Parts: sequence; structure tokens; C-alpha cells
Amino acid sequence: MNTTIIDKLGLITLSHDKVAMVRSHNKTLFYIPGGKREQGESDEQALCREIEEELTLNLDVDSIHFYGEFIDLADGKQDGTKVRIRCYFANYDGIPTPAAEIAELAWIDSNDLSRCSTTAIKVLAKLKQDGLIQ
Repeated sequence: MNTTIIDKLGLITLSHDKVAMVRSHNKTLFYIPGGKREQGESDEQALCREIEEELTLNLDVDSIHFYGEFIDLADGKQDGTKVRIRCYFANYDGIPTPAAEIAELAWIDSNDLSRCSTTAIKVLAKLKQDGLIQ
């Protein structure tokens, strides 16, 4: 059994009782926007870089605060690989706009679980439990 863990950072963006999720080109499931850290990057540095690449947003570094860590099977991997995503809230200027590998951005709530990766479903469950989404 493979115990590989993909280390990712994600941004929780809320609006009208929904959370912003993205879908990559050639994928069907939605996930929390963000990505993998590069060598030597802090959570904040990786999050800022990935969100600028994926959603063309510049995060206010001083506003970044931790929400939770979520682990589940990686989408599209058949070998037991897992994803660990450390999710954060942050303020930003602008409107989230899909860029780079992102094909689509959708505002999702707990009624949309069938459209989401297993890790994203765990994030949605906590957001709903905490009263942040429908």
C-alpha cells in the first residue's frame, strides 16, 4: 500500500453561504483552490503564489489565518495516494477569475457533494458544521 501524501495549501473563499471551488482542465471534480508548495516555501508563501496563479488574486498576507487540515484519497490516483490540504481564510482585492490550469470556478455548498473530490467533501462538511455554508 502506497502511503504517499500530496502536501497542498488551499484558500477558503465564502460568498452567499457558498464556497469557491475550482476544476482543472481535463478533470470532472471540483476542489479547493490552491496547490503544492515549492521547496522552502511557507504555507503563506505557497498559498499566495498558487492563488495568484489559479485565480489572479493577490492575498493580504497579514489577513491569512488557518481554518483546518483535511486528508483523504487523491482524485484520480488508484494507488492509495492521499492529499493533505491545509486550508486558510484570507482577504484579497479583486474577483476570483480562473487562470492557468483552472477550467472553471463554481460557488458550491453541501448540496453539490457529487461534483467534488473526496477531500473537498470533508472541507464542505466542516464548513456546514461551522455554519459557514448551506
